[in-house]
Amino acid sequence: MSETPPENPDFDEMTRDIAEVPAVEVIVTVAVNLMSAAAVKLGLSEEGEKYKDLDEARKLITALAGLLDASATEISSFHAAPLRDGLKSLQLAFREASLVPDDPGQGPGEKYTGPVYG
Repeated sequence: MSETPPENPDFDEMTRDIAEVPAVEVIVTVAVNLMSAAAVKLGLSEEGEKYKDLDEARKLITALAGLLDASATEISSFHAAPLRDGLKSLQLAFREASLVPDDPGQGPGEKYTGPVYG
């Protein structure tokens, strides 16, 4: 039984493809991926508790908050507003999921966003 070696990816073509994507789209895509991963780690997916990991969720939410803070002047409010809303929803969900909630201003990402209240 002979195995076919995997094809080498065409890095030149991949580079051309990413070169055509505006920076705003890359930032928004990364933000959405962070949001999705955080939601899963908060237990908000269909599988719920199966993938719940608040330590991992905290890291992802903080990374998302840092990305949005750093890119605030680079992306329009058209893109930023829904991402900030999603971030706040994740921060509130984290607070609700925590057995011992963080003090205001100490939750995930709150060093970038300020305290989040329900």
